[in-house]
Order: sequence, then structure tokens, then C-alpha cells
Amino acid sequence: MRMLRVDTLSDDLSGVTLVEGLLTERKPDHVTVRVRAASLNFPDLLMTRGAYQLKPPLPFVLGMEMAGEVVECESGSGFAIGDRVVAGTRLGSFADYVHVDAAMLRRIPDGLDFATAASVGAAYLTAYVALVALGRTQPGEWVLVHGATGGVGLAAVDLALALGARVIATSRSPDKLATLAAGYPVAATLPASGFREAVRDLTANDRGGGADLVFDPVGGDVFDASTRCIGWGGRLLVIGFTSGRIPTVAANIPLIKGFSVVGVRAGEYGRRNPAAGRAASDAVWRLAAEGRIRPRVHATYPLARWREAIDAMATSQHIGKLVIEP
Repeated sequence: MRMLRVDTLSDDLSGVTLVEGLLTERKPDHVTVRVRAASLNFPDLLMTRGAYQLKPPLPFVLGMEMAGEVVECESGSGFAIGDRVVAGTRLGSFADYVHVDAAMLRRIPDGLDFATAASVGAAYLTAYVALVALGRTQPGEWVLVHGATGGVGLAAVDLALALGARVIATSRSPDKLATLAAGYPVAATLPASGFREAVRDLTANDRGGGADLVFDPVGGDVFDASTRCIGWGGRLLVIGFTSGRIPTVAANIPLIKGFSVVGVRAGEYGRRNPAAGRAASDAVWRLAAEGRIRPRVHATYPLARWREAIDAMATSQHIGKLVIEP
């Protein structure tokens, strides 16, 4: 089988290689899946650099989530050969085959193809934990989503709209924002710089003005400006730092404005409270099965073109999700 393996850490993907090898022996409580689609996530790139919270021992196979078909399982696993399934794997999904703990698998709802199904898990679970479990989004609230055309940002836009929120989306690309606005009924789209006053103007007539929630996977200057246009009692949700700069905030600013800064790690949320994590995942997949959320697959790449796919993500060429199809 082929697998995308990280042998050494580097800033230029020089330590990443597509190799052939043998599939390891399957554990009795695991199911073997033929991978049909595996979606890219920004942590995949960070892990090649050793810059993510999860630092697996070298070598390791990249890929945090996948969708595919069951090819081998135990009779009591709850699955059968040929079942269409999806799972988060943390590692190993950028390969022809992967063993997955049966408890982590779920069947793909009817109507979702492999690429779309592979694009639901990490992005929408992050959005759900942020906006619902931690952010407590209410219908009619103003939700400011930064990095709104990326995979997790667009998931947050989509979910916030499904929750009845009024969404303000920001991005560095006017063209991407135009594409987003054509497909999603957001209240406004704004550039990633200079949005502060526009947010205040848009929200001026509601509870003193300012965004009720800020969903921020960008950090840096975007975070700094967000602290100046968040409303009283708001929730500033820290998702990540794709800008490269980890910002800081003086304690007097949330004190004076009465807002909370909330760190969001959806995976850790589920690991520390498995029942809550499972409930969040179940809720996301119900929304997907009901058609209330609509993952957007920007492009698919064969496994042999893995570098092109990762480069596209690293340079933010996409709107929604990028998917590798082994």
C-alpha cells in the first residue's frame, strides 16, 4: 500500500515522502478501511514542521480524517464489508488503507459522497464545539467569522447560519468573499484588515453594538482588532493562528468590555469528556444527514499529487476543503 510518511520535520515538506509499505496487522477491535477520500486540515501541515500540539514520534503517516469502504472486520464489530464509513484518525489517513477503532467509525449518511463526508468531521466538529458547546450561540446573535473561506472558517459560517445567527465573514481575498456570499446568506463580507469600524456600524443597533461571538482561526492583527469590536458579554473564540503570530491581550480590555476569551480544541474537548464529545459529533452528523449544513469541497487531488494539495492549503488557494483521493 502507499502512504504519505513524515520521516523528518522540516519547514518545506522535504521530510515528507510518498512510500510503499505493508499494512500493519489489524487489532481485533479495529476495522480495515479502503480510503476513498481524506481531507486536508491545517494541523497536517503544522505536524510536518513539529509545530502542532500533537507531536507523534517519527516516522508517522499524515492524515487526520477519512471516508472509505470497510474491507475487513470482526463479526461483532457492528460493520460489514462494503459499508461506507467515515472517521477521524488523528494520523494515517493519507494512505490506501487504514485500521480504525470500530468505536470511532460511523456510517456515511445517504446522499453524501466520500469527498464530502471526509470534509465534515474535524472542521464542523471544531465549529460546533466553538459555537454551540463553548460559545452558546443564540438565534439572532452577531457572529464574526475570520478566515471564513478556509475549511474550518467556512464550516463556522455554515453552522452559524444553521443556528440562526447573523454572520459577518472576513477574508484576505475579495474574490473568495464574493464566492462565499453567492453561496451562503451572510449579513456582510469584509476584508481581513480594517473590519473593526464596519463591524461596529453593522451591529450598532443591537445591545450596545459589537459582535456577540468572534470565531478566530487567524490570530495576529485579526485577533487584536477583534478585541476592539466585540460587544459587551461577547465570546472571543480562539481556534488557531494561521497568521503565524500568537497574539496577547491586556487583561484590562476584557475586563472593561466584559467579554471572554475562550480556547477551542475540539479533539481535546472530546478526549476529556467523551460523552460530550460524542454528543457534539452526533449533532454534527445529524445536521449533515438532514442537509442543514453543506460542506464545500474546493478540489480533490490524487495521492500522488499530495504536495500540490498541501501547497494549495498552505497558500490559502481554496474556499472550503481540499481532499486527497488515494
